[in-house]
Amino acid sequence: MVITASKLNRFLFFKLPSAYICGVRVKSIDNEKCVVMVKHRWINQNPFNSMYFAVQAMAAEMTTGALVMDKITKSGKKISMLVANNKSSFSKKATGRITFVCQDGHLIDDAIQKTIANGEGQTFWMKSIGTNEEGIQVSEMDFEWSIRLK
Repeated sequence: MVITASKLNRFLFFKLPSAYICGVRVKSIDNEKCVVMVKHRWINQNPFNSMYFAVQAMAAEMTTGALVMDKITKSGKKISMLVANNKSSFSKKATGRITFVCQDGHLIDDAIQKTIANGEGQTFWMKSIGTNEEGIQVSEMDFEWSIRLK
């Protein structure tokens, strides 16, 4: 199965409805990069008139998780995935349309090869950067993914 932006958005609707309702949408995905957008609106705001941190985290996690799902699918093996840790920093109020980009697709291949070769679980960190419409960074989130053979 080829993973596309439209299939991921359908996945959001059925499996992660809170992210879908808050406006998280995958715009593009390829072998190395995933782009997700979310617009600040009433449903995803905090009391300080900006986007709630958890909505930003959902969008950021989607950029990394979609790449992991894509690589696992392409491997043809049954591999489980789980977020083991995350770190985040916020540098500016998130208002308007926020774009999250992860360009760490290359980190996944090595971990999948190692877990298939030796049967042991692997962990790796992936970064997603959120920018506003002016291109100014509003947040940076790192997710530690753990994968292992089922």
